[in-house]
Amino acid sequence: MRHLQVTKKIFVISIISFSYVNNAHAYLDPSTGGMLISAILGMFATLGLVIKSYWYKLKSIFKKKD
Repeated sequence: MRHLQVTKKIFVISIISFSYVNNAHAYLDPSTGGMLISAILGMFATLGLVIKSYWYKLKSIFKKKD
């Protein structure tokens, strides 16, 4: 029950804080979107490579030796 009350308070505080956001007056050129997409794709590729390399290491530990 206490967890639900804390969650409600956090939700109300976050809604109030997001309603008072000022304008940033910043300029983003057209290539910024492409840069962000390539950065996100790069992070996914790196994550996949890390998972793959650790998967093979973990698999070799449990592999039966003849």
